[in-house]
Amino acid sequence: MAKAPRAALITVLVLLACIVDAVLFDPMNLPGAPPNVLLLIVAAIALVLGPVGGALTGFFAGLAADVLPPADHLIGRYALVLCLAGYLVGLFRDEARDSVPLALIAVASAAALATILYGALGGLLSDGSASGGAVMASLPFAIVYDVLLAPFIVPWVMKLARRTEPKTTRL
Repeated sequence: MAKAPRAALITVLVLLACIVDAVLFDPMNLPGAPPNVLLLIVAAIALVLGPVGGALTGFFAGLAADVLPPADHLIGRYALVLCLAGYLVGLFRDEARDSVPLALIAVASAAALATILYGALGGLLSDGSASGGAVMASLPFAIVYDVLLAPFIVPWVMKLARRTEPKTTRL
């Protein structure tokens, strides 16, 4: 019964994150990689739903980012990256449920994985903008930006996602 509200919530959050990333953070020209609100949404959902829910959310969020403007890469590249990041963060679900430091470690791990994997896929797919040096130079920025932004996004999204959990009744 709660699957429809949860799916609607995730869809709205993913679309809002795509818009915020494209309109607010991408044009800022910050050093390194810009903050990634979409990754933070996927991480928050994964911390509530676990690895499978995180992977599914990451895949569909990444697919949305792959097809919505200003996408400048092959379709499926970001879907794979966020799918794996969502799975990784979902593995922290039980440990990070009530631990802010562990949730931040999960976000930092996801940011590192997403940056490295996105760059590696770019190299494999002959994307000229994704050299190994550029990826490694942007890695610390990606981690710091996402960890600094996480306390403002992740707990809020986790609370919203938990509100859509099905209520269990005891007989």
